[in-house]
Amino acid sequence: MKLEGKFESISIGLVGVLVLLVVANQAQISSISGSTTGSSIGLGSGLRLGRGTADLASVDINEIRSTAQGIATLFPVEKLSTAEGAMQAMFPTGTPEYGDAMGVTFDDPIGALTKLSNAYPALDQQARGNPEVWQRYINLASEPRGVSCEFCCGVGAAGISKDGRSLCGCQHAPALLSVTLWLLMNTDYNDAQILQEVYRWKTLFFPRNMIELAGKVAGGDSSVLNDLPGMVGGC
Repeated sequence: MKLEGKFESISIGLVGVLVLLVVANQAQISSISGSTTGSSIGLGSGLRLGRGTADLASVDINEIRSTAQGIATLFPVEKLSTAEGAMQAMFPTGTPEYGDAMGVTFDDPIGALTKLSNAYPALDQQARGNPEVWQRYINLASEPRGVSCEFCCGVGAAGISKDGRSLCGCQHAPALLSVTLWLLMNTDYNDAQILQEVYRWKTLFFPRNMIELAGKVAGGDSSVLNDLPGMVGGC
């Protein structure tokens, strides 16, 4: 499928809002301290949310071997044929159904990034005590399925080692791993739905890279997206 006119149909207003949002969030970085006060994420206590918004029951995540393949599998490729469609399909806004329980929202990327990354050690420790959860986590994040900070640290599409050790110490890596762990332990999402949510957060943290990759998945030239912000937060 070819992208028509090299994404010439991209919505300037939508991109403008995205750029302003990320610039504003990046401006907050200097005011963020290392304190976790008011930024903790509940580990959950028997909370079981629903099965998400998409019917991905037939998806076999074991067939996903790259982030590009994951995008093609988890999102409607026909909507990725324009940059506007790709952003509407992949770039998240508002609060996900699990957002209140986690204390995070897509509309505050920097705040969410901080909370999620701070929550990782406790979530990791909790998951290690549940063999079923731990095995699902290893299968999701230690294979090249895109649960990683590949765009800022070059670690590739796998985020952890086979023994569960994070392959990168930047803020994005533990944040994405926290999303994975929390959803595994506190929802009824299947593995494909969890991976889809990880991709939404990854698009929020790496908008240019993920939308550009979506354009390549759709079969066209996404070079006009070079003006989109590359990354939210620092490595």
